[in-house]
Amino acid sequence: MAVTRSSRLLVSTHELCELHDPGAHHPERPKRLEAVMLGIRNAALDEAVGWVEAPQAEIEMITKVHSVDLVRQLEALSEGGGGAIDADTIVSANSAPAALRAVGAGLDLIERLDRGEASVGWAVIRPPGHHATPTTQMGFCLFNNVAVAARHLADRGERVAVVDLDAHHGNGTQDAFYDDPRVLFVSFHQYPWYPYTGHPTEIGSGPGERANVNVALPAGTTGDIYRDALESAVGPVLEQFAPTWLLLSIGFDAHRRDPLTDMGITSADYADLVGDLLPLVPPGRRLMFLEGGYDLQALTDSSAAVAAVAVGENHRPEKPTAGGPGASEVATVRQIHLDVD
Repeated sequence: MAVTRSSRLLVSTHELCELHDPGAHHPERPKRLEAVMLGIRNAALDEAVGWVEAPQAEIEMITKVHSVDLVRQLEALSEGGGGAIDADTIVSANSAPAALRAVGAGLDLIERLDRGEASVGWAVIRPPGHHATPTTQMGFCLFNNVAVAARHLADRGERVAVVDLDAHHGNGTQDAFYDDPRVLFVSFHQYPWYPYTGHPTEIGSGPGERANVNVALPAGTTGDIYRDALESAVGPVLEQFAPTWLLLSIGFDAHRRDPLTDMGITSADYADLVGDLLPLVPPGRRLMFLEGGYDLQALTDSSAAVAAVAVGENHRPEKPTAGGPGASEVATVRQIHLDVD
């Protein structure tokens, strides 16, 4: 295939991201990253995909979202050999260096996209980030990678849409921008489920009111419901917001194989969603971040499908899904945000 900026995907990762080790039998394990990179290669996109090494983020960029104390505490815990932040969030000696690279991946991709190196960037990193709030690390997450990138873009005058496709609500990203009208946050997630936030009535506050959209879906939701939610509820809100940049938090744990959730979509459904979302902004203003996803085969299949659709190709190891619950929940979102019964 002929490769131009409009059909090129730039993937940023770093070997340190594989060395972050939360311990034996932890679901957020290094093999997750291997599975995603295998999937991208399996899509056989050849020169349409470029790979770059994620640099270390400057502390000053991270503290645009997180408190200085949070950063320093993580560094100290990691330098001391690691330990538990909570029952789920475990730090090893390499965790702080990995987290700095995870944040740096997104920031570096913004610079590369600005220079015209690709149409889409993908930070294929761990630890994930969307549960990390400005003051708390939780849910396997240490720094909020997508939130730091979104804050950086908003501070330079961009209108940023962050769409979170992880099956768990992106509470940390929501908290970071709950009163900020420059960033529209949209989350598709299983509800009620960890972290037990993300009710549809959480719509933002103050100047950020109506810039927070929660598509709270029941267990077993299939791809047709996701597509309907995007077309009939979320799409009009995104179009009205008119973003200049689109950031996608892509967690592959809404896949029906995932051991930590109960959703019903496949790699083909992920491709449909990403394929519909990316055209909302011009090429070169599209940035994706790896979040959750804990079944290795689902990670490989889904990352292959998403990488392909990002460059205008079709690689679908599975079929899309339909027939699950969730229609009434989508209607609730329409009623809240579009005043439609």
